[in-house]
Amino acid sequence: MELRQLRYLVAVVEEASFTRAAERLHVAQPGVSAQIRQLERELGRPLLDRTGRSVTPTEVGEAVLPHARAALAAVDGVRQAVAEFGGLLRGRVGIGLVPGTLGHAIDVPGVLAGFHDDHPQVEITLTEATSDLMLTALRRGELDIAVVGLADREPPPGVAVRVLVDVPLVVAVADGHPLLAEYAGRTAVPPTALREHALVSLPSGTGVRGALEGVCAEAGFRPRVAFEAAAPEALTRLAVRGLGAAVVPEAETPGELRTLRIDHPWARGRIALAWRSEGPTGPAARALLDRLRETLPRQGAFAETV
Repeated sequence: MELRQLRYLVAVVEEASFTRAAERLHVAQPGVSAQIRQLERELGRPLLDRTGRSVTPTEVGEAVLPHARAALAAVDGVRQAVAEFGGLLRGRVGIGLVPGTLGHAIDVPGVLAGFHDDHPQVEITLTEATSDLMLTALRRGELDIAVVGLADREPPPGVAVRVLVDVPLVVAVADGHPLLAEYAGRTAVPPTALREHALVSLPSGTGVRGALEGVCAEAGFRPRVAFEAAAPEALTRLAVRGLGAAVVPEAETPGELRTLRIDHPWARGRIALAWRSEGPTGPAARALLDRLRETLPRQGAFAETV
């Protein structure tokens, strides 16, 4: 078994394609296929399912992947540890971001830019996805750090967090929406007020959507989501057009909309810096995490939980 074979295996799984993996690795595609088949012969079991339109790991392949990633991370750690003695930090850091983070008031881009200036040999890769997908990727070791939305009152198992934003969720509606007449003179509404109204929300797997579904479930109903969009500003644009009541964090509503807080202690919009409880594997990822924790704010009931 060679490290090259493990690196090829991980690349093929992440790209779901031998061709794309070969392009990423800058090698010929037949060489990738041959090395993985040799690894499968040595292990005596198929690691990849090649029958579909995309390549996926078999059950055995899924079991092997964490060990393959750990072996590659350990080798990278050896190289990086040696490089640190020369005063030069190297390596690759994978960061996941909820959509809209790069334009948010929390200055993640500024921190990344400063870190890149100080450590130009560190490659930083950015991925945008839903919070649920990124938390899963964190636990699997596919990401080192993520900025995610939190739906639950406690951080997920195996994940440490620093809460960066913690604000109430509001229902943002255009003038003339029935909620304004039903709750005239009020600044907040109970979750039950949402039962009969079409809502505009972030997709499933996001922190805001999880919080919305949680408070509605406690009230005995499922929210009727008529439109979804990936970022809060897109939700409010839909609400301005009268397409529904947008459920968004309090600070992210334009002047054309009227807002009512959702009167429930769990109805919060929370964004958090997240990492594996045991910390990132490589020195570069640990250094970037330290920089983010030193620079970014902390808010909320559990500002930081490890």
